[in-house]
Amino acid sequence: MGRRERPLTSVSIACDLVDILGEGPMWNTADHRLYWVDAFAPAIRRLDPATGRVKSFPMPADIGSFVFARDGTLVGGMRTGFNRIDLERGTVAPIVDPVARDPRLMLNDGKCDRRGRYWCGSVHSDFIGRQAELFRLDADLTCRRMDGGFTVGNGIAFAPDDRRMYFSDTRADTVWVYDFDIETGAISNRRLFLSTVGLGGRVDGATVDRDGNYWCALIHGAAVACFSPAGQLIERIAVPAKQPTMCTFGGPDLDILFVTSATKMLAPEERPRWPDAGKLVRIDGLGARGLPEPFFAG
Repeated sequence: MGRRERPLTSVSIACDLVDILGEGPMWNTADHRLYWVDAFAPAIRRLDPATGRVKSFPMPADIGSFVFARDGTLVGGMRTGFNRIDLERGTVAPIVDPVARDPRLMLNDGKCDRRGRYWCGSVHSDFIGRQAELFRLDADLTCRRMDGGFTVGNGIAFAPDDRRMYFSDTRADTVWVYDFDIETGAISNRRLFLSTVGLGGRVDGATVDRDGNYWCALIHGAAVACFSPAGQLIERIAVPAKQPTMCTFGGPDLDILFVTSATKMLAPEERPRWPDAGKLVRIDGLGARGLPEPFFAG
């Protein structure tokens, strides 16, 4: 499939705050604001697009991702496991820690499915072996290990028809796809969706649009890419950060692609070439629309 021409597409900086490792952007359809994390600040950020103001909420431990909960709190995947986060009260309360066996393990990329279950991959700080796993936190706060043998768990997204789940192992240059049962939360038949070998960048965080296309940040590749449900590259869009980390659709019509990025992996001599590294990027005019992010059911 050929790449789409987008003559009206514009790429800009959404805010000038610089993150060490920006991750996990999520548009909240209840309060119409964008949230994301700086994993190693550590902090949760909140942007009000109407005013351009950003508020930061310090966290007590490194945080890889979060999801919105129905009671107005968040549930975060952190170095200390799953935690309930109340931004207004400034409290962080433990739920369950599936990575407690090694302090260098932490929960990483995560998303809710459309029944409100929180899926979250893990990562080892030293990228040792294949210790990363895939977990599922259910509404009753039970945590289940769903798969394992990965290096860096990333790229979680669910097809619009709820029949497929995507999951990337970034350092293995691989995105997997599972058959997904939305009613039971079961996954099966893991198989290759796409390989990033030779692509110039690896799949970090991702989302899907309403047509089922898979949008992902190409870390090390200074771009975001869109793949068809068949795993074919549709288009690649350059961004002004060498290390984009994750993307999500936001705005009133869910037609703006917000992209987080990092400074952590830039060599000192690269910094002058990438003055916008670590900033939040927005891409307008894609002609694609996202889906509302589900809230945690617990």
